[in-house]
Amino acid sequence: MTATARRTIRLVRAGTLPYPAALTLQRDLVAARSAGRVPDTLLLLEHPPTITLGARANPAHVLLPPDELLRRGVAVVSSDRGGDVTYHGPGQLVGYPILKLSQYGGDLGRYLRGLEETIIRTLADYGVAGERAPGLTGVWVAGGRAKICAIGVRLSASGVTSHGFALNVSTDLSGFAHIVPCGIADRAVTSLERLLGYAPSLDAVSTSLLEHFAAVFGVEIRTEDGVQLKRERPADGEPGPAMSVPE
Repeated sequence: MTATARRTIRLVRAGTLPYPAALTLQRDLVAARSAGRVPDTLLLLEHPPTITLGARANPAHVLLPPDELLRRGVAVVSSDRGGDVTYHGPGQLVGYPILKLSQYGGDLGRYLRGLEETIIRTLADYGVAGERAPGLTGVWVAGGRAKICAIGVRLSASGVTSHGFALNVSTDLSGFAHIVPCGIADRAVTSLERLLGYAPSLDAVSTSLLEHFAAVFGVEIRTEDGVQLKRERPADGEPGPAMSVPE
């Protein structure tokens, strides 16, 4: 596919959003994308400490009572994404692609593998070997013994995706002790910070991720004002690739 023929995805950096606000934003964007009023969109954001219960969640996988979670400042929210229970918090890079799936082959399984591949390539930029675990969704490390990125999506009746991935960059992993993550009790959760011994910035990781998302899905990514993101060579000693907005 030539550069001129590539599809374009609009990038929206939403900052830190409470989960219910992000859920409303996604639903509005899905409706607008279904009606052709907006282009395909990728939301990048963080959430404050939040436990979410997916469509197939077992409430028993939330290990603390509601009053104790409230005391600790952790919200609990039901979600319409796939999957079980997961945790979101600061230092986690969350991506919600709002895409017309038919424009990307129409295969939900292939789409999930594409999200995993994007994360695997991003981790490789930091010297971390991300893996798939047979029969499970998400990205793992250490021979599948620890999850570093949870993935859960929803496909609307009109064929538009929502929800997406949550990559642990510098997340406080103690939040996962409040739950049985994704309903899997015998595997750990980890982060880039724990694996590397230092915390890469979310901006640096998102720069890498955007490059690989564009390559995996064969798209150009543009900011809300329509400027295309382009890759630059990183400065000496700076991990990962860099992107800039040309003036």
